[in-house]
Amino acid sequence: MKVLIATQKPFAAAAVAGIKEILEKGGHEVLLLEKYAEQADLVKAVADVNALIIRSDKVTAEVLDAAKELKIVVRAGAGYDNVDLAAATAHGVVVMNTPGQNSNAVAELAIAMMIFMARTQFTPATGSEVQGKTLGIQAFGNVGRLVGAKAKALGMKVKALDPFLSDEQIAAGGAEPVHSLDELYAGSDYLSLHIPALPSTIGSIGYDLITKMPKGATLVNTARKEVIDEAGLEKALEERPDLKYVTDVAPDNFAVLQEKFGLRVFATPKKMGAQTAEANINAGLAAARQIVDYFATGNTRFQVNK
Repeated sequence: MKVLIATQKPFAAAAVAGIKEILEKGGHEVLLLEKYAEQADLVKAVADVNALIIRSDKVTAEVLDAAKELKIVVRAGAGYDNVDLAAATAHGVVVMNTPGQNSNAVAELAIAMMIFMARTQFTPATGSEVQGKTLGIQAFGNVGRLVGAKAKALGMKVKALDPFLSDEQIAAGGAEPVHSLDELYAGSDYLSLHIPALPSTIGSIGYDLITKMPKGATLVNTARKEVIDEAGLEKALEERPDLKYVTDVAPDNFAVLQEKFGLRVFATPKKMGAQTAEANINAGLAAARQIVDYFATGNTRFQVNK
């Protein structure tokens, strides 16, 4: 089978070497498309491939229409909103992610962002400590649990809300269960977002929730920019000069936010939650193993478009 590794943001060289080794040992031919300039380059490259490994690359209906031989797409990472799942299903293409492989990298970034904002972006101004503060975690999956564990090690109190988990499961993960968004936001000095971008969550974090946060609170977003109601965020920051926002995915209105609110807001230049050597390698190798297993045994354990 032909397997294309298509990455505008390439894997580390060690990851590419490892991916190739796994796939070639499995009897597959490996093709590489890195740092491509236009979406049209990806459309052209998929014409005769059987499998596709991507990172944040967009697998659209156009890509799927062009990929006549494609059987499987694996997103090296947890999120998969960059893949048109409906179109993939219509084309009979299996879509998988690699859950858990980037989790520690994202969790460490979330903690680093909290401290960065607590210490006024490392300027000479007097900051504060995170010890003794309450961290609320919205969505208590792989990343959320790791964030909670690291926060507890720093002496923080941890609460979590996840509609897909029981109180017992949340407690077993080391957090105090919370039963409503209002309660979570009202009781959190720091609020860490780990929700996916779905029709039910897009634009769901806005003025009403943000202004429920306690005085001096910080909202931390290492999830997706789409979950934030940007107009609502701007209004909340205007009315509440004590609030802060830090994000790994810059909102469309970030230039305005930065001009208005200065050190109260921060966004990384590029989404970098998974940008560690370890996560880069782990996710890529997992994607390769899943492809080999799929063609060898039909294993679809991590399929997301069932």
